Amino acid sequence: MSTPFGAQLIGETEKTLGALLRQFLEGTGLTESQWVTLRLAERLDGTVDGNGLAAAVADRAHFSNAVALVGELTRRGHLDDGRLTSAGREMTAAIQKAIATATAPIWENLPGDDVAAATRVLNEVVRRARVVLASNPAPHVETAETRS
Repeated sequence: MSTPFGAQLIGETEKTLGALLRQFLEGTGLTESQWVTLRLAERLDGTVDGNGLAAAVADRAHFSNAVALVGELTRRGHLDDGRLTSAGREMTAAIQKAIATATAPIWENLPGDDVAAATRVLNEVVRRARVVLASNPAPHVETAETRS
């Protein structure tokens, strides 16, 4: 049964890919949030310092412990002032290679036009979700449990 486009489909996709990622991270000593932090450091490639990386992690990944994540990865020798160290680059590259090899069947042979359309749509969904997140406080949802 196919899930229609929307939050549930995006959530199912994220949860399934997250489960795969956690398998790849087993034995590396990294958590999913640490991996995301390293990948963001790689993507920003020295354009920010440690505080800038923590701010980017908090903004993009919504991790409330972004400062602690950057600090821990720095203490472990993977980051230096928000930049990947050689050890951090080596670890990130090795994990990324394993991920790319094992997940190739997921991505191969997808029509280029479909990939381009999905990229546009998902980037727009993220942009809109960030606007909603920034402009709306979390609504109180009343349930039988919250009424008592």
